[in-house]
Amino acid sequence: QVHLVESGGGLVQAGDSLRLSCAVSGRAFSSYVMGWFRQAPGKERIFVAGIRWNDGTTDYADSVKGRFAISKDTTKNTVNLRMSNLKPEDTAVYYCAGHSGSVNYMPKTDKEYRNWGQGTQVTISS
Repeated sequence: QVHLVESGGGLVQAGDSLRLSCAVSGRAFSSYVMGWFRQAPGKERIFVAGIRWNDGTTDYADSVKGRFAISKDTTKNTVNLRMSNLKPEDTAVYYCAGHSGSVNYMPKTDKEYRNWGQGTQVTISS
């Protein structure tokens, strides 16, 4: 079982930056894909960014490309999401998720991820 705990959310103004962190613990996850999803009020949970733990391959939703950067710290077992030039439409609860198993693509649906954190609120004021 993998345990995920997010931190770093908050209220900022449009144009500001935030860094989310996800602490990963539990069974070995060298074959995992780690993802960040977000869910705005009244909307479905959607993929934001993902990173393959073994080789560092990353992918992003089109809406955040060039503004968000996902990274991993293998010494601290964390997955981080650096968010820049934030917009009001980025307001959502952000979730860290873990996908087990070896894949040669980037899973982008929440059904493909088994392990989830509790979520952290990110609010962008205009």
